Amino acid sequence: MDVIEKRLHSIASMIPLCRDPALIEPAIIQVKMLARQLLQLGIALKEYDFRIEQLFTQHKDASIWESFPGAGPTLAPRLCCAFGNERSRYQSALAIQQYSGIAPVIERSGKNQHWVHRRWGRPHFVHQSFFEYASQSLLHCSWAKVFIQDQIARGKAYPTAVRALAFKWQRIMFVCWRDRLPYNETIYLNSLKRRGSHLTSKLNHDLPKAA
Repeated sequence: MDVIEKRLHSIASMIPLCRDPALIEPAIIQVKMLARQLLQLGIALKEYDFRIEQLFTQHKDASIWESFPGAGPTLAPRLCCAFGNERSRYQSALAIQQYSGIAPVIERSGKNQHWVHRRWGRPHFVHQSFFEYASQSLLHCSWAKVFIQDQIARGKAYPTAVRALAFKWQRIMFVCWRDRLPYNETIYLNSLKRRGSHLTSKLNHDLPKAA
């Protein structure tokens, strides 16, 4: 007997908690109503997905956001919307880092005391988009995976490490967005090597050479 048959058998042998028609009949109507709403929701979500894909394909910056490892058809449009078209909107990487809430807030009291915490006032969907991208990039980007491992080895909790990675990705994204250039991992890895980044020594493979 497979799982579905076992469940059907269990449902058929259940003893109802209530047999009062005054409670059961309205509940049946409510369940049918919710089922119809879920069907309509599924149709609407497919329309959204189709329209988002259509608009993003036509967007002049699409190639930039598609170039980031792991962005894919879901996160690339979200990153594109987070930055937008107007280049004057963000004058620096810090501007998008603060706006999105990825950059932490440092509060000081006196000369020797300070408190670092998350930015409470932030657009949550934008914040989540960068956080989700950073987490997804671990599956597609060698240096991102090494970065997270290094952060955790230093005692950072996983969510804190992912936010730190998102902070780093935002700096890279800002430059690509500002200069209208797609992300090139070979160029970035070699820039890390030139700066003497400790990440390069921890990568499991030789860094590719720039063409």
